[in-house]
Amino acid sequence: MGVAGSGKTAVGMQVAQKLDWIFLDADNFHPPANIEKMKHGIPLNDQDRAPWLQRLHDELQHQIAEGHSVILACSALKETYRNVLRNEVSPPTFVYLDVDPETIRDRLQHRTAHFFPKELLESQFAALEKPKDAVIVDARKPLNAVVDQVIHALGVSAN
Repeated sequence: MGVAGSGKTAVGMQVAQKLDWIFLDADNFHPPANIEKMKHGIPLNDQDRAPWLQRLHDELQHQIAEGHSVILACSALKETYRNVLRNEVSPPTFVYLDVDPETIRDRLQHRTAHFFPKELLESQFAALEKPKDAVIVDARKPLNAVVDQVIHALGVSAN
């Protein structure tokens, strides 16, 4: 979890690959209306996010019921959002990719082919409620170091 540009997808994909787990990117679960709002620089509100979070929760429950271990890359900026995701799901481990605004601005300047505009960055930091019950990782470090730290924190062995 973390703000846009913190590395959720890159880290999540590599962790999932190394552990042979299912990878889910929350961006792929947004309804078209949410994506259009963000493309036009309009921040999502709690009402916009509610059905999206419920879809993510339902997919997590489905994958776990099928016996899969899952990595979900999701902003999950507020505690209430994380509560939706964790409701009746075997205790998840939240990993917070902590990055300063300056680093994020630089990353978003160089990111292409993504619907999230850099103009919405401030709204992400404004909404962010840093988790108290998460593994906190300094996501300014090189990708491989972040991935290794996440795997270590999860207490599992990589393939």
